[in-house]
Amino acid sequence: MRIGTSYKQHRDLSEQWDAIVIGSGIGGLTAAAALAKVAKKRVLVLERHYTAGGFTHTFRRPGYEWDVGVHYIGEVSDPESDVRRIFDFVTDGQLEWADMGEVYDRVVLPDRSYDFVKGRDAFREKMQEYFPKERRAIDLYIDRIEKTAKKANLFFAEKGVPGPISTLFGGLMRRPLLKEARHTTREVLEDRTSDQELIGVLTAQWGDYGLPPAQSSFFIHALIANHYIEGAAYPVGGASRIAATMLPVIENAGGEVITNAEVDEILIDDGKAVGVKLTDGHELWAPFVISDAGARNTIERLLPVETAQARGLRSKLDGVQPSSAHLSLYVGLDATDSELGLGKTNLWVYPTLQHDQNMQRFSDDRSAPLPFVYLSFPSAKDPEFEQRHPGHATIEAVTMIPYDGFEPWEQTGWKKRGADYDALKSDFKERLLETLYEQCPSARGRVEVAELSTPLSTRNFANHQRGEIYGLTSTPARFEQRWLRPRTPIKGLFLTGADVASLGVTGALMGGILCSSAVLLRDVRRTAMRSPDRHRR
Repeated sequence: MRIGTSYKQHRDLSEQWDAIVIGSGIGGLTAAAALAKVAKKRVLVLERHYTAGGFTHTFRRPGYEWDVGVHYIGEVSDPESDVRRIFDFVTDGQLEWADMGEVYDRVVLPDRSYDFVKGRDAFREKMQEYFPKERRAIDLYIDRIEKTAKKANLFFAEKGVPGPISTLFGGLMRRPLLKEARHTTREVLEDRTSDQELIGVLTAQWGDYGLPPAQSSFFIHALIANHYIEGAAYPVGGASRIAATMLPVIENAGGEVITNAEVDEILIDDGKAVGVKLTDGHELWAPFVISDAGARNTIERLLPVETAQARGLRSKLDGVQPSSAHLSLYVGLDATDSELGLGKTNLWVYPTLQHDQNMQRFSDDRSAPLPFVYLSFPSAKDPEFEQRHPGHATIEAVTMIPYDGFEPWEQTGWKKRGADYDALKSDFKERLLETLYEQCPSARGRVEVAELSTPLSTRNFANHQRGEIYGLTSTPARFEQRWLRPRTPIKGLFLTGADVASLGVTGALMGGILCSSAVLLRDVRRTAMRSPDRHRR
């Protein structure tokens, strides 16, 4: 299902809007939906791709469909959680969730495995069962991630408050969280335990934020670990339902989501953002321009050079780097999950639990073992998949990979990259498939489709120049950047999405709420918390 109206079929598009959003990722759609619901703003969302949703969109082949970025979401099974309430708010309560069950993640090694079980106390007991000599360290760890996640509320709130309040109180609001964010994940865990096996298990979800423990900020680790500790869920109807349920909210206020509409430039008049120019020269106008294209793309590609330089924005990019790139193999099987014995639990398959060494070895030598393979089973997670695609099942196999190995082909076109590139893809496809077959032997001989996306696929479809999957990388330095907030030095120009908050679908969702708060000068999060939308179903 393609979401949004193609610009090619809508050349009579109105030129005047209350707000224009560049990009239809969850950050852009959330900001648009919140502006529509809270203030009845007519918002135009412009998407360069053929469908809306960003990393929440799905793509299809005959008999199959796959998500490209939504593998599981935490904190939504509880109707009273903040995350669930915000999802209900921006979708008018029309988005349903299927719980993944008691074991949402499994860490798999050549000779043993570890289950991540649903529920804080159950998780504690399971880890202490695996590591009985580390009971106190596990207690301290769980307490630390919970307290760190709570400190994030004030840190994020500071990003949405008006400038004068931020000037007066911003340092105090940010300080508690920054004490955690300035340390790496490995530093914090090694203060609690010397058991490297335990550290390896507790950090085995590092692919969810793209950096191994010696490089990642402990803040992002704590945020992600705490996000999933009460369990995980998947959108009923597939990942595309997220964007599909936001679309009517935007349209009900007179807004529109337009696809195949690439923005060439943000229009500046007398130092103020006043609209956008599309690649065909068409100009559209609004008092608020909101970019969900990412901070780097916005500054380097969309803003006039003289404007970005005059406001000191280009130099600020020196303090942040793009996140990791990845490979994703999309597998379609000619049998159902039940026939093949496939479950909902994600598998994190590792050669060893030395995550930093695994990643460094692979970065130095691409023939070395893959740093990990993450196996996701979207058809098993979605209770409606078999209705849409009877007799079939899908699996995704993902790993991280440095972008630099793909630079020789970055100026080539999609499906026109040559024999060497095709051979490289074929090699990685076979390596990912072999891991899949080792973990799911019933899949062997049942694969009908196996398509590999590379960092160049991400560059082509998401316009992320280094193939980054998580926007800006989550090092300690990233969270020191006070300028990463919705309000920019350019009047009328705002940023939304993961770069102003934190990575992932939920991070981008929160970025959209912060952005709408900054635009409207009111606490949209509080409005969402009071909304009755979660009772509509």
